[in-house]
Amino acid sequence: MFSQPVLFLLVLLAVGLIAKNQSLIVAVALLLIIKMIGFDGKLFPYLQSKGINLGVTVITIAVLVPIATGEIGFKQLGDALKSSYAWIALASGIAVALIAKYGLNLLENDPHITAALVFGTILAVALFQGVAVGPLIGAGIAYLFMKLTQLFS
Repeated sequence: MFSQPVLFLLVLLAVGLIAKNQSLIVAVALLLIIKMIGFDGKLFPYLQSKGINLGVTVITIAVLVPIATGEIGFKQLGDALKSSYAWIALASGIAVALIAKYGLNLLENDPHITAALVFGTILAVALFQGVAVGPLIGAGIAYLFMKLTQLFS
């Protein structure tokens, strides 16, 4: 018989398939495989504690590939900084990194919030063709709204 975690993962897999969200499908399938082969006791604690850092590292590698291939160099950076839009992008990059930092703190100190963030992401992907960018920035935004709520209450 299926356990509650397996049933929950299967529901998420179905949502991923319906929403055609490849990231969700791969993530759930990988977790189910790890669970089926019995490595969950060793791998899940590691993934839970180091997974966000691993994910951020993979994303950082992907972002740096154009620099490594030579598509983006000092000339392109210099040209970009002549544009007002580039300065907006620079400020946005700084802001999102700072917001994500507070999201990481929130996830570490209040991990049950992750369930709501993941579910909200899944709903946005399934119902509104959103893009799952991960719980880190979602947690950062949640942190900002929580602080605003505290400020005004």
